[in-house]
Amino acid sequence: MTTTARKAVLSGIALFGTAAILAGCASAPEADGGSTDAATSDFIPCMVSDAGGFDDKSFNQLGFEGLNEAADAIGATPKDVESADETVYDANLSNLAAEGCNLIVTVGFALSEATGTAAAANPDIDYATIDDAANDAENIRPITFNTSEAAFLAGYAAASFTKTGTVGTFGGMQFPTVTIFMDGFADGVEYYNEQKGTDVKTVGWDVESQTGTFTGGFEAGTVAKQSAQTLIEQGADVILPVGGPIYQSAAEAIRDSGDEIVLIGADSDTYETDSANSDLFLTSVLKGIKQATNDVVTQAADGDFTNEPYVGTLENDGVGIAPFHDYEDQVDSGLQDELDTIKAGIIDGSITVESPSALTE
Repeated sequence: MTTTARKAVLSGIALFGTAAILAGCASAPEADGGSTDAATSDFIPCMVSDAGGFDDKSFNQLGFEGLNEAADAIGATPKDVESADETVYDANLSNLAAEGCNLIVTVGFALSEATGTAAAANPDIDYATIDDAANDAENIRPITFNTSEAAFLAGYAAASFTKTGTVGTFGGMQFPTVTIFMDGFADGVEYYNEQKGTDVKTVGWDVESQTGTFTGGFEAGTVAKQSAQTLIEQGADVILPVGGPIYQSAAEAIRDSGDEIVLIGADSDTYETDSANSDLFLTSVLKGIKQATNDVVTQAADGDFTNEPYVGTLENDGVGIAPFHDYEDQVDSGLQDELDTIKAGIIDGSITVESPSALTE
């Protein structure tokens, strides 16, 4: 089935029960220029990580940095707690509620159920959820990102760069916020094939069946390394791991292989955040988690909390891809111009990027 035909089929797929709350999706929040002053210093912004922890060099860390930047700006003292595993999500949220938090930000789709329960039990506390739009409570603001658009660009770049004709992707857990990367990546590869008459193959994820390779968690370790090794054995020389620190295990697998293989980062510009592995990153799929968190916290402190979802897109710069850094001289000379044209086409609608997991404004 061609990309066009498949997307026509996918357009009828239910978007994981989120459509109802997305009808009134807000645009990217805008900082209000510092209207918050010392009078709001008693505002207590708080955050709970998922099992990846705040040093995951990915979405937990970006959210944590956004929380602390906002707290500094408004003169507040934030509270945060790292979750060792999923069994402590409820307890961590209950403890923060008891400590007087005015806004509690939860990081990751894995905290969805616990956040909904906590918000129902504490209607006077505001909540914001990063990477989750499953809750439609009055006191929960989803912070979401249509990363399929940015991953589409990364997939196109991967297909252009590969020497083996095979690229790959794998994820932590099969959450919509993970598979949206994998959908966009695979579709970008297919779009490259259609434009160039090539046959680059994507391993680790099948968009049609929505099945692929997952580690079962968001921790670096043996399973993540084995998942990357499997893709390498299938010939992939460009790999996109989606799931916080699982990319670190993929880096280990690449170095063990001795082959010329590159990674594509997820969430942050991993070239910048992980100097030990920066030489492996072709580019990264970016989500503006840090700025979005900063803005949402600042707005809540100003008394401007809303439950309208934030959706980051290419158009509002909520998602994007990082520079090619060390690989700038190795990519095709016309690649960046092609990516700029594709980005413009996605924004104006002439190029359709769809995913069953996508959230739209």
